[in-house]
Amino acid sequence: MKIFNIEKLRAALEMLNEQLELRQHPPVELVVCGGSALIAAQLVSRTTQDVDVVALMRGGNLVSAEPLPDYLLLAAARVAAIMQLPDDWLNNGPASQFRLGLPPGFAGRLQKYEVGARLSVYFISRLDQVYFKTFASADRGGYHISDLKALRPTDAELQAAAEWCMEQDVSEGFRFILKEMLRESGWKDVSSRI
Repeated sequence: MKIFNIEKLRAALEMLNEQLELRQHPPVELVVCGGSALIAAQLVSRTTQDVDVVALMRGGNLVSAEPLPDYLLLAAARVAAIMQLPDDWLNNGPASQFRLGLPPGFAGRLQKYEVGARLSVYFISRLDQVYFKTFASADRGGYHISDLKALRPTDAELQAAAEWCMEQDVSEGFRFILKEMLRESGWKDVSSRI
């Protein structure tokens, strides 16, 4: 069930900030990827089902989002109850990517959104979406391919993303799947170069 458009996403994040303020929790800085980041940056016009946290920011440095702080999860649960959202509307599903490695220059391209005194969200950039969506398109296909096409990557961006993806999964099987996805999606030149 796709529940977040831009308005509902903002409302949920604002309510999360309010919940953190009410209980005087420390400020939280989330690094968000996926559909909610695409929607926030107005790179696609669709809805999404959750807010995917890939990392946290502390003192200007990226840190692991595994696990998310308990007080943040409790505040998110209160927002879920009030707004009738799924329990996992805020999750760290993609946090393993932080351990595996982020695209070069990732931190410098983050786009900060000050929600309030207790919550800041850093949305990943369009270029980093190209990297992540290339990997997801090869791995899972479906709407990830539609998202990747909507980002309109150049051949150079797509080739760099594909090369990064092959560093994430070095198996020959993944390389084959990646090449096939690129070829079938209309990027034959890029497919032939990796």
